[in-house]
Amino acid sequence: MSSRAWQHPYVNIFKHVRLEEWKKSSREGDVTSYMDKTIKCSVFRIRGSVPASNYIQVPKSSSQSLGLTGRYFYLLFRPSPGKHFVVHLDVVAEEGQVIRVSFSNMFKEFKSSSTCLQLPFICGSAQGSVYESTARTAKQGLVGPAPACVRWVCLVMDLRYLLSVYLNRRHSHLKALKLCANMSLKNAMTSDLLMDPGVCFSVVKRGGVVLEEGCAPMPREMSFPVPKGCSWHDLYDYIRFPSDGMKMPFDSIQKGETNQAPEVCDSPDRQESVCVNLSKPVRDRVSLIQQITTPKPRAKQRKVTLLTPTLPEVAPLRLSGAGGDGGCVDDGGVHVFAPPLDDDNDIITSRSPVFHSHSPVPEVACAEVSRPISLPATKASLQRKLHPDPILRLNRIIGFGGKTMRNVSALALNGSCSVMASAQADTHSLLRVWSYDTAQCLALVNTHAHSLSILSFSYSGRVLCGVGKDGHNKTMLVVWNTESVAKKGVVCVLGKAHTDVDIRAFQITCCDDMRMVSCGVGNVRLWRLRGGSLRSCPLNLDQFHSLEFTDLALLHSHTADADQEHTLFVSSKSGHILEVDYAAVAIKNVRRLLPTQPSHAQRREKQTFNTGPGIAVNSISVCEAFCATGSEDGFLRLWPLDFSAVFLEAEHEGPVCQVCVCEGGLKVLASTRCGSLGYLEVRSRGYQTLMRSHTHTVLGFSIDGLRRHLTTASSDGTVRVWEMDSMQQLYDFVSEDTPSSVAFHPSLPVFCCGSSSGRLRIFDITTASMLAQHRKHTESVVGCVFSPDGECLFSGSADGSLALYNSAHQEIPVLRVLGNVLARGVERAPDALVVSGDSSRLAFIGPTEHTVTVMDARSLDEVLRVDVSILDLDSPKLDSALKVCFSPPKPGHLLISTSANKILYVHTHTGKLQREVSGVHKKCCWSLAVSEDSRYLLTAGCNALKVWDYNMSLDVNSQVFIGHSEPIKQVSFTPDQMGVVSAGDALFFWDFLAHPQEAMLRSPPIFKSPSKGPSGDPGAVTNGMLQSNGMPRGAAPLPSLDVNSFERTAHDAFGELSLNEDAVLRRSLLPSPAPSPTPKHASFLQVTDRSGGGASPDKLANPLREEDLGASSKAERPDCYKHFSLRYNTSTPEQSAVAPPPGEEGLRLKAVIGYNGNGRGNMVWNPDTGLFVYTCGCVCVVENLHTGSQRHWLGHTEEISTLAISHDAHLVASASGSSTSSKSLICIWNVADGSRRNSMSFHKGAVQSMTFSRDDRYFLSVGDFSEQEVALWSGSCFELLCHVTAPWPLHEARFSPISDGLLACVGASGTLFCTIHMHGTQTELQVQSVCAPADVGDAELTSLCFNANGLLFTGTSRGQVCVWDCNTHRCFMTWEADEGEIGVMLCCGNRLVCGSNSRRLRLWSVAAVQTLRPQNTERPQDSSPAVLLEQEMQLDGAVVSAAFDDVMDMGIVGTTAGTLWYVNWVENTSIRLINGHKSKVNGVLFSPDESRFATCGQDGSLRVWALPSNELLVQFQVLNQSCECVCWSPGSAMPCVSGGYSDGTIRVFNLSSSEMELKMQPHSTAVCALQYSCTGLVLLSAGRDGLIAVISPVTGATLRVISDHKGAPITTIQSVRKQYKEFGLQGDELWLAVSTDRRVSVWAADWKLDKCDLLDWLTFPAPAAPENGDVLPPSLAAFSPSERGILVYTGYGVTKDITFYCLNKKQVLRTIALADWALCLSVSCKGRLLAVGSKQRVVKLLHSSSGRFQDFTPHGDSVHLCSFSPSGKQLLTCAHNEILLWSTHSL
Repeated sequence: MSSRAWQHPYVNIFKHVRLEEWKKSSREGDVTSYMDKTIKCSVFRIRGSVPASNYIQVPKSSSQSLGLTGRYFYLLFRPSPGKHFVVHLDVVAEEGQVIRVSFSNMFKEFKSSSTCLQLPFICGSAQGSVYESTARTAKQGLVGPAPACVRWVCLVMDLRYLLSVYLNRRHSHLKALKLCANMSLKNAMTSDLLMDPGVCFSVVKRGGVVLEEGCAPMPREMSFPVPKGCSWHDLYDYIRFPSDGMKMPFDSIQKGETNQAPEVCDSPDRQESVCVNLSKPVRDRVSLIQQITTPKPRAKQRKVTLLTPTLPEVAPLRLSGAGGDGGCVDDGGVHVFAPPLDDDNDIITSRSPVFHSHSPVPEVACAEVSRPISLPATKASLQRKLHPDPILRLNRIIGFGGKTMRNVSALALNGSCSVMASAQADTHSLLRVWSYDTAQCLALVNTHAHSLSILSFSYSGRVLCGVGKDGHNKTMLVVWNTESVAKKGVVCVLGKAHTDVDIRAFQITCCDDMRMVSCGVGNVRLWRLRGGSLRSCPLNLDQFHSLEFTDLALLHSHTADADQEHTLFVSSKSGHILEVDYAAVAIKNVRRLLPTQPSHAQRREKQTFNTGPGIAVNSISVCEAFCATGSEDGFLRLWPLDFSAVFLEAEHEGPVCQVCVCEGGLKVLASTRCGSLGYLEVRSRGYQTLMRSHTHTVLGFSIDGLRRHLTTASSDGTVRVWEMDSMQQLYDFVSEDTPSSVAFHPSLPVFCCGSSSGRLRIFDITTASMLAQHRKHTESVVGCVFSPDGECLFSGSADGSLALYNSAHQEIPVLRVLGNVLARGVERAPDALVVSGDSSRLAFIGPTEHTVTVMDARSLDEVLRVDVSILDLDSPKLDSALKVCFSPPKPGHLLISTSANKILYVHTHTGKLQREVSGVHKKCCWSLAVSEDSRYLLTAGCNALKVWDYNMSLDVNSQVFIGHSEPIKQVSFTPDQMGVVSAGDALFFWDFLAHPQEAMLRSPPIFKSPSKGPSGDPGAVTNGMLQSNGMPRGAAPLPSLDVNSFERTAHDAFGELSLNEDAVLRRSLLPSPAPSPTPKHASFLQVTDRSGGGASPDKLANPLREEDLGASSKAERPDCYKHFSLRYNTSTPEQSAVAPPPGEEGLRLKAVIGYNGNGRGNMVWNPDTGLFVYTCGCVCVVENLHTGSQRHWLGHTEEISTLAISHDAHLVASASGSSTSSKSLICIWNVADGSRRNSMSFHKGAVQSMTFSRDDRYFLSVGDFSEQEVALWSGSCFELLCHVTAPWPLHEARFSPISDGLLACVGASGTLFCTIHMHGTQTELQVQSVCAPADVGDAELTSLCFNANGLLFTGTSRGQVCVWDCNTHRCFMTWEADEGEIGVMLCCGNRLVCGSNSRRLRLWSVAAVQTLRPQNTERPQDSSPAVLLEQEMQLDGAVVSAAFDDVMDMGIVGTTAGTLWYVNWVENTSIRLINGHKSKVNGVLFSPDESRFATCGQDGSLRVWALPSNELLVQFQVLNQSCECVCWSPGSAMPCVSGGYSDGTIRVFNLSSSEMELKMQPHSTAVCALQYSCTGLVLLSAGRDGLIAVISPVTGATLRVISDHKGAPITTIQSVRKQYKEFGLQGDELWLAVSTDRRVSVWAADWKLDKCDLLDWLTFPAPAAPENGDVLPPSLAAFSPSERGILVYTGYGVTKDITFYCLNKKQVLRTIALADWALCLSVSCKGRLLAVGSKQRVVKLLHSSSGRFQDFTPHGDSVHLCSFSPSGKQLLTCAHNEILLWSTHSL
C-alpha cells in the first residue's frame, strides 16, 4: 500500500476492503443493509442509541493501516433524522504522529489538541423546508440532531488542509476509518483530485464541460442518480471542508454559501470574531416595568433568528483575475498591513500602500490577484460601525522584524525594479510576486519547500530562482517562469533540483536567464536549466575546497552586445576572495583580507592580501568600476577590481552582513548585524544612515510628547532614544543587564529605565549621563512610571516589591518601599504600573494575580482592591488580571484585562463593575490604552491590534489591524492623539485618522494636584494577643439575686399567660410609669413586679386542643421536580394567636422580600391589566410594577404551592399545602379590593395544579401524589361539582381554549382527557386515560399546554415534547426539546416556550406542526420534528413558573433560585425583577442611617438592600461557606458591612467600592456573633467555641481574646454607650455577650485606652434538657434603650418569660410571661416595644411595662430573626428565607 500509483485517480474504500465480506473490516451493533429508494442502490445503515457501540471500522485491526495517500476524503452518507452520528478518521502525519479527526452533529464547538481534532457538523435539509429557510437566516448553525428532511450528503474533507492549518503538520496518509451510528452509508473514497459531484462523467467525456486543472467529475460508482431535467444540487448536499459557510460555530463542517463545488483554492475564508455588545443594565425600573405592563398589540408573524445578530456577514475570499478591477469595498472592520502570522489574524485586507506579507496558507497553484483583497460586510449599511474605516493607517516601521521562523526570509528585484519577489520561511513556504510600483500582489505561489532562504531574479524579470530546504532538510532549487506574472498573474515552474551541497548565495547570470551560479561550504557551482532539468558544474577549488564561502558577485555588462559573462567574485569566511573566469570555469586569482599590522608610528596601514589570519568577508558586490566588501570587523570597503588597495571605507558599530552596489556605482548600500542600514556616497564620500533598529524584541517604550522623542528598551541589551518625526536614532545606551521597562518624565528630558537585575537608572538625555541609580528590587523591574505631574516615580519588580521615589528632587531619593504588593512574575512587564491622569492613584495587579490594587500615589496607602476572580461565578477556573489602565478622569474607569479574554470597566473610586466586554481577542489582551477624549480604546492581543469604541455603543465596536510577526508588548496613543505606537518585533507607527474632539485640540490636559492621603505608621499597630483583664476568678460568678425566690416566682408566673383566643382585658397591679388609656380591644401578658412585690392579676386558662387525625397515606412521591413538595418544616401555627383589630395594629406589613422558588406555578401576570402576583411563604404578594409598591393577601397558614388567574383577571386562586390538622386551603381573591371571596378545603394533600376554564365557568384543582384527586368547582359560587380519582399521580391540568368542556391532565404514566357533561343539575366528569407514547420510554409527562388550534403539547421528564390530536387522543409527533425535565410549557400562536430543570428557557417555532396533523387514526411512521428552536436563555435555576404576553415577545419567569426574571425575546435580554435568598437567612440588620438593610444566609451570600425601594443594591458571595452573622460599621461616612462565616473568617465589605476591604480569621470555628463597638474602634466577634475576639477593623489584627464563655456558643453581642464612670467602672462603652449555657457577661470598655473590665456576670437557672432531644431555645439578651441600666433577657429556663435585670441594683425588676419560647428578641428605642419571634410562627409585639401585646402570623415557618431599625419605626422579621418588612406603631 505504500506506492501511490495504484491510488490514482481515486480509491473506492468499500470496494478496496470488500466491506460486505467483513474480512478486512469489522462491524459492531446494529449494522444492516437496505435498498434506498432515493439513490436507488443498496446502502449500509448504522443505528443505535450509543454511537460508540454501533459502528463500521476499516480496517479491522488497529495495527493495520489503509495507507491511502489521497489528499481529499469523500464520504457519501445520510444522517438519520432526529439522531446523532459520529465519524472518526485516523490520519497519519509525515512525522509518524497519528491524529484522530472526528466530526459529529453532537459536537457544540471546535476542539483541538496535538493528537485530536473535533469538528461540529451542521446538518442541512431539503430545499424549501421550514428547517432550511430558518437555518438560512440564522447566524448560529443548527448544531444537533439531523432534521427530518435531511438529504444525502457528499462530504469532501481536505486532509492536507486539516493537518497543516490546525496542527502545523504535513499529511501522509489515511490509516483507519470508523463510522458510528446513526447514518446511512453508500461509499467512501480518497483521491488527489477535487471531484465535482454535480458534473456528469459522460458530459465531460463528450467535452461538454471543461474542468480546471486538479478537478474531475465524480466517478459513476460514487455518484448519486439525478433524474432528467433536475439539478444535482437541488436533490443532494455538497459539503466541503474547509467551508465558506458563515454559520456559527466557526471551524465547523457546514454547507457553503453556494451549492456549487468551489474552485481549487486552499486558503480558508475565515473572519475575525467581532466582540458582542453587552446589553446595557436597566437602571430605570419604571421604564422597564412599562414594557412589561403596557398592553401590546399582536405583532405580525416574523422570522426570529437563533441569536441576536452581532457578527457581520463576510463574503468569501475570491481571487480575481488580472482584468478584474473593482473598487475597494468595506472590509467590515478588519485591516491588514502585514501577514496574518497567528491565529489572531484570519481575514486579510489591505488599506495601505504597503506589501502584504506571507500567511501560513497551503499550496495555491498560480493564483491570480489583481488588487489587495477586502472582505465586505454585506450588511454594513444596516450596522453602526466605528468610523472612519479604517481608523488606523500604517505610517512607518522602525526595525527589521523579529526572529521567528514565519518572517519574510528572502527578497529579490528584477533589473528594472518593477517586480519584486518575497519568500516566507515556514513549514509551507510561500512565494509572493509583487508589483513594486503599485504594491499589489501579482501572484501567490506554493514553493513545495520547507523554507526558502535565497531568491534571485533575472535582470529581465522573466525567470525567478529560489533556494531552500525540503521536508527532509535537503537543499532544493526551484526555477519559475515569471514572464506573464504582470499581465496574467501566472507563475509556473520551469525546473527543480535536489542537491546535497550547501548553498549560501545564488544568482542568475545576466546574459542568459537559464544559467546560474551558487556558492556554499566547500563548493562553487555553475548551474544551467535545459529541457526542464536543472544541472550543475562544480568549480575545481583545489586547496580551497574546505573554505566556507559566504557570497558571490558577477561582473558583467548589461549592454546588448555583451553575450558572454566576465568575472565571478566569491567571498569566504576566512577572508579569501576568489576571482573566477566564468567562461573557462577556472580560478584566476585568490586574494585574502588580513587584519591591520600596527607600525612603529602606531598608525593603521592599508589592508593587504598576504598569508596569516584573515578577516571574514560576509558580503561582496561588484560593478564595472570597483568591488565592495562587507566584513566581520565592521568595515565597508571599496576596492579597485585588481584589489591593489582600499580607496574608500566606512566603519560601522557592528559586522557588515550585506552590501550592494547600485547600478551606476554611485551608492553602496550596507546593513549590519547591530540593526543599522545606510549607504555610502562614492562621490562625496559621505555616509547616510537610513535606519537603525533593535536586533531583538522591543520590550517597551515611552513617549516624550513635548520633544517628540521616543525611548525603547529591547532584549538586545540596549535602550535607544528616537526622534519620532524623522525616525532617526538619537542616543543609544548600552547596559550590562537587559533593560525591561522605560518611562519618560512628563516635562523634563529625563527618562528612567528598569533592568532585569532589579536596578532602576535615571538618565538625562541632554547630557547623556546617568542621574541616579537605585537597587530596591531583587528581581527584574516589571514597570516604572512617572506621575503625570512629575513629582513621583514608581517602580515595581517581579519579586512583588514596589518603590516610591521623589522625582521632584534632584537626587531622586527613595521615599517608601513595600514588599509583596505586586503579583510575582515578569508576564506583566513593561507597564505593570499605571498612574491616573490626576496623579492621585496608582494601580497595579497584586498582591496576587487575581486582584487589582489601587493606592494613593503620594503615600502608597491602599484605597481599593478589586478581586476579578469572583466576578464570574460560573467559570470553572479562577480569572486572573493581566493588564490595568486608567481612563481619563471624566469617565473615571479603571480598565482591567483578564485571562478570560475580557475587559472590565471598574469605577476608580468605588470599585463597582460598570461594564464587561467579552471575547476581546482570540487570545489574551496584554496591553491597553485609552484616548484622552475617552472615545477610543486600544487593545493588543498576541499579534493583533484593535481599536474600539470606548463606550461599546455600536453594532461593530472594533477594527482589527495586524502586521506584527511577534506578540505585541505595548501599545499607546501619541500625546497629540494623532498617532498610535505599537511595539513587539519592531516599532510600528500608525496614523490615527479619527478626529479628536475640539476641546482636546484647543487646550492641553489639566492636571489637578492630588490631596494628601492619610499616612499611618505601619509599626504603630500592636498585633499582640491579650487576655481579658477582668477580675480573676476560678468559676463564673452567680448573679446578684436570690435564686430561690427567683425560681419560686418564676413558677408562679408560668401559669399567668392567657391562651384564650378571645382574650379579654387584664388588669395589671403594677402601675405603668407613663400610664395610657387602655384600648377597648387589647391583649396583655402578665407582668410580675420583682421590685415591689405586686400581686398577680386573675388568669383565664384555656387548654390547647388537638384534632385527632388518622395516619396519612404513605404514597411515593413521583421522581420529578415538577411535582410540588412542602419544604421541611417542624413548626406549627399558633392556634391561640389573636389578630389585632383592624386599624389598631402595632405592626403593618410594608413589603415582602423574596419569591418562593419551591412553589410550582406560583406566579401570575396579566399583560393587559398589569396584574402581577407571586407568593413568598404563605403570603400572596401583589406588586405594582410601575411603582414597586405591594399589597398582601393574608389568609394561608402553610406554604402556598400554586396560583391561578381567571381569564378576565378579576379573580386569583391560591392554594396552600395541608398540615397535620387540616386539609389544603384554596382561597379565591378579588383582585379589585384584595378581599377573600371564598375559601375551600377538599384535598388532603397539597394542591398540585389549578386552572380556570376559557369562560371562567369552571375551576379545576388537582391534588398531589398522596391522593391523586381531581376536583371540579363552579366558577361562580365555587361549590364542588364533582371529583374523580386519577389512576396515577398528576402534575398539571389545563382547559382547552376551544371548548369549555374539554380539559387534559398529565401525570406519571400518561395523559387524561376529561370531558364535562351536564345531567340536569348534576355535573359529571368523564375521563379517558391514554398512556405515554412509546417514543418517550418510561419518562413521565410533566407539563402541558394547548395551542389555539386545539393541539395539545406535553413535556416529559426526559426533555421530549409530544404533540397530541385531542380529537383522536393520539400522539402524532415527538421531538427532543431539552436535556432536562420540562416543567413549564406555554403556547401562543405558532410559538412554544419550554422551561426545564436544566435552567434553560427555550422558544420554539411550531408553525409546521399543524400541517403534520394526521387525517386518519394511524400515527405516522416518520414523526420527524417540524419545529425550529428560535431562541434560548440560561437562567439561574430550574424554571417553575412563567407568564408571557399574547405574542410571546416578553414575559416573567420564576426559578427555583428564588428569582423572578423579566424575559424579552425581541431584545434577547433577561433582567431580575424579584430575588431573595434561596436557603435559610442567618441575619438581618438595618444600617445606622436606615437607608439600607443587610441580610446574610446559608448560601454564603451577604446582600445589601435599599430602603424604601427594597431593591438589591449589592451581593457579596463567598462560595462553599455559610454567612452566619452580619453587622454594620457605625457612622455613614464610609459605610461598611461585615459578615462572619462558617470557616471562622470575617470579611469587611466597603459599600462605596462594592469590594472587600479586609479579610481575617480570628476563629477556628464558625463565627456566630459580630458587633462593632459604638465608636467603631474595635470589632467584637464570637465563635461557636465561646471565644470572643477583639479585632482592629483597620488592620485586622486580633487585639484581645476573651475566653470566659469558652465551651458554649455565643448567641448575641451588643454594645451601647455609657457615661464614663457609670456603674463604678471607667469606660465610655458597655457591651454584653450571651452564650447558650444561659450566661450573660456585661463589660465596661474604653477601647482607646485598651481597657475592658467585667461589670457583671449573670447565670440564669434552667431545668434539665428534655429527653426527647428537642433543640433548646437560644439565650438572648439586650440593653433596654428606654430604661437606662436595664438588661432584657430571655431563654430556656424554668418558665417561659422575659426577664428585666437592673445592673445598678443587681436584681431582677420584673418578668413578662410568654406563650412559647422566644427564638429571637429585639428591643425598640420607641414606645418601650419589644418584638419576639417563636416556633409557632408568631411575631409578638409587646409593651415592656404594661405587658400589652399583639400577635402577627404572616410567616409560614419559625420566626427566628427580628430586628428593629435604629429609630424604632421599622421592623424586619425572618422565617427561614421569608423576609418581611414592617412599619411600627404604638400599642
